[in-house]
Amino acid sequence: MAKPKPDDELVFLPLGGSNEIGMNFNLYGYGPPHDRKWIVVDLGVTFGDQLTPGVELILPDPEFIEKHADRILGIVLTHAHEDHIGAVAWLWPRLKAPVYATPFTAFILREKLREADLLDQVKITEVPLGGMIELGPFSLDLITLTHSIPEPNGLAIRTPLGVILHTGDWKIDPDPLLGGPTDIDFIRKLGDEGVLAMVCDSTNVFVDGHAGSEADVRKAMVALIGNLKAGVAVACFASNVARMDSVIRAAEANGRRVALVGRSMHRMAAAAKSVGLMQDIKPFLEDNEAKRLPASAVLYLCTGSQGEPRAALSRIAEGTHPHVKLGAGDACVFSSRVIPGNDIPIRNLQNRLTERGVRLYTERDHPGIHVSGHPCRDELAEMYAWARPEISVPTHGERRHLMEHAAFARDLQVPQQVTPRNGDMVRLAPGRAEIIDEVQAGRLYVDAGVVVPEHGDALRERRHAAFNGMVAVSVVLDGRGKIVSGPQVRCLGLPAESEAAMDDVLDDLADEAENAVKRLKGDALELDDSIETAISRAVKKASQRIWGRRPVVETTVLRI
Repeated sequence: MAKPKPDDELVFLPLGGSNEIGMNFNLYGYGPPHDRKWIVVDLGVTFGDQLTPGVELILPDPEFIEKHADRILGIVLTHAHEDHIGAVAWLWPRLKAPVYATPFTAFILREKLREADLLDQVKITEVPLGGMIELGPFSLDLITLTHSIPEPNGLAIRTPLGVILHTGDWKIDPDPLLGGPTDIDFIRKLGDEGVLAMVCDSTNVFVDGHAGSEADVRKAMVALIGNLKAGVAVACFASNVARMDSVIRAAEANGRRVALVGRSMHRMAAAAKSVGLMQDIKPFLEDNEAKRLPASAVLYLCTGSQGEPRAALSRIAEGTHPHVKLGAGDACVFSSRVIPGNDIPIRNLQNRLTERGVRLYTERDHPGIHVSGHPCRDELAEMYAWARPEISVPTHGERRHLMEHAAFARDLQVPQQVTPRNGDMVRLAPGRAEIIDEVQAGRLYVDAGVVVPEHGDALRERRHAAFNGMVAVSVVLDGRGKIVSGPQVRCLGLPAESEAAMDDVLDDLADEAENAVKRLKGDALELDDSIETAISRAVKKASQRIWGRRPVVETTVLRI
C-alpha cells in the first residue's frame, strides 16, 4: 500500500444511522481535502410514523456526496436489511457508483432494482464471503459475522493511514443455524495488526449480557407450537431469514406445513434458496392447498409484526385477507420485538386479533421466542477485546445509545471516543480523532412514489390539516368585485355538537368571509389573490375564536 502524502486525511462521515437506529449511510474519505476519494458503506431507509402522514419510506439526503459523485469509488453493502440497502434504488441515479455485495444481498438488491427499472443500469459486483475489494486507496476485507439475516459482513478497511473495523450489524451467536459463526480469528489478527478505529453497532448498549442464540429460539418455538392445537400464525420480520427457518423447522417438527403470507416472505425465501439455504424443507403450501387442510395441519408465516396497515397480518386481523382466517381458539405468535415508535399500531393490531378470539403469544410472556440480532454489553466487550481499537466511533443508535457506548468504550480503556451526529465529518488520521466539519445531512420523503424534501409544502400542509382540520371557501364575484353567489363554506376534520350546530358555524364563517370581501376597496377587488388572502385571514381568525385552532383554509374565487 502506498505511503500517505503530507496532506492526506482519513475521514468518516455518517449521513444516516448516527443519532438514529436505521437509515444507515456511511462515507469514508481518503486524500487531501480538495480531492478526497470516497467509498459509501450501506445506503438504507427508515420508515414513516404518525408525524409523517402518508409517507412510508424516508431516505437519507445525499446532497453533500452527490456534489462529489465523480469521486465515489464504490457503494459497499454489508447485508440485505432495508435500513442498509433500501435506499439504493431511490438514490443510485444521483450517485451512479458501482455496487459491491455478497450473493444473498445482491439477489435482494436486484429484485428492488428490477422494480425500479434500474437493473440494467446498476453495475453490481458479487463478492464471495470472506472476499476482498480494492477501491483506490481503500482495501476492504469482508469479515463473516452473525446477525439475523444471511451473509452479514463486517469490513476491515485498510488505508495508508490505518485500518478501520466497520462492524455493520452483528451479534455473537455460537450456534447461528444459518451461515458460519463470527470469524473471531480474523478479528483478533486484525487487532494484532493494529486497528485505528472501530465504527460499531450501538443498538443494545443498554442491555447487559448476551443477545442469545437463534438455536434457543428454535427450541422454544418447537415447544410452543407443539402445545397449539388449532390454527396458528407466526409473525416475524421477513428479513430475519434465520427466524423464518426456525419457524418452518418448528412447524415441521409438529406435523404442520407452512404457508407463506406476504410478498416479502416469498421474496426472502427465494433469496435464501438462491444461495443454498432452506434446501431440505418441504415445499410451501399454496393458498388453495392450505384452505383444504385442517387448521391443525397448517402454520401461516406472516409479514406485519410491526402493525403495518397493508401487511398480511393487519388484513387477517381485519378479516379482509382473501385466504387466511383466524378466529376463536386460534393463535398468533409474535416472534419479533417492538420497534420504538411502533407501539401504538402493534397494540391496535393485537387488540383486533384478540377481538376475534385469537390468543396472542409475544416475547413479553414467552421471552424465548425472540432474540435480538444486535450485540449486548458483554458481546461489545468481547469485540473490543479482540479488535483493540485506538478510537471508538459508536454508530447505529440514538444519541443516548452513542453516548453510553462511548462511555462503555472508555471504561474498556479505549484511548479515544468520538460520537458524531449525521453530517459530522470525523478526521480519524492523522492526529487525534476529532470532528472537523459539518455537512448537509437531512432526510428525503417518498410521498406517493415521489421523492420530496423533508420540509416540503405538501407534508407540512398535511400535518397542519391532520392536527387542525381544513376549511374550504368558495365565492363567485362579478367583474366589479361584487358577490354574486356564496360564500359557500365546508369544513373537514372540525367538530360540532350536532349537524344544526355545524350549520350555524358554517353560516358564521360565511359571514366573516363576506365581510372580508366587502372591506376591500379599489384595486384590491380586481385581484383574486388579494381577495383569497383576505378571506383566508378572516376565516382563520374566526376559527381560532370558535375552535381554538387555525385550520388550513383553501379559498377559491370565481369570476363571471
